[in-house]
Amino acid sequence: MEQDLNAVTEQVMAIVTVYGLQVVGAIAILIVGWIASGWASRVTGNGLRRVKNMDETLTRFFMSAVRYLVLVVTVLAVLSQFGIQMASLLVVLSTAGLAIGLALQGTLSNVAAGVMLLLFRPFKIGDYVEVGGHAGTVQAISLFVTEMATPDNVHIVVPNGQVWGSSVKNYSHHATRRVDIVVGIGYEDDIDKGMATINSVIEADDRTLNDPAPLVAVTDLGDNSVNFTVRAWCKGADYWGVKFDLTKDIKEALDGAGVNIPYPQRTVHLVNDSAD
Repeated sequence: MEQDLNAVTEQVMAIVTVYGLQVVGAIAILIVGWIASGWASRVTGNGLRRVKNMDETLTRFFMSAVRYLVLVVTVLAVLSQFGIQMASLLVVLSTAGLAIGLALQGTLSNVAAGVMLLLFRPFKIGDYVEVGGHAGTVQAISLFVTEMATPDNVHIVVPNGQVWGSSVKNYSHHATRRVDIVVGIGYEDDIDKGMATINSVIEADDRTLNDPAPLVAVTDLGDNSVNFTVRAWCKGADYWGVKFDLTKDIKEALDGAGVNIPYPQRTVHLVNDSAD
């Protein structure tokens, strides 16, 4: 019994002696590779940011690519630590290529979509977009996903395959945007006076643009009001501020001018059918 125990102990010690250093070396390579991937990514980013007119979208994309490249090299180094030769590994991968491709087709499609986003640039970091059923400001575009933040600061991660495979509505693409507001006045009120009042409010706001010129036009005769369509142009960054302020200022200006803004109402006629 004691001899069997000694034999088992010797075998365990032999295994530890043979493979222990390999395991320790593999762990050390993983740690160094992980640190090196982060360092290489930061160095790439710092170098690209020194290039004049380098887009932040491209910078972050290349940072991500360099990081994953270093990690792939690290994994290959770990495999070689256990005696797996590159030639043998390539043979295995080529043999299992179809199975790997089928298993990773979603991931590979996201990478391909990331490359297409980089090439065609439908949006860039900082743009406010609506894509894949989500709307928000683009924070990052990596090899696999696009990250966005909603106006109420909710973080959204969308796979690149969904981004590239759907329509993109980019609200930040053009320098200017048009503010559309619908305003109704009473049928008994002076239409020209109402239009002049609204135009004066638009002209008083320094954020509205003269080119393209603003528009105030009668577009609908509603059930309870004569409806104006108000259109004013402004810089994209001023859109929501202009929309909110014009809505408030137009209401106050019409009230001050004595122009009524009606609310839905119904006239009821009572008929007395009782026989006298």
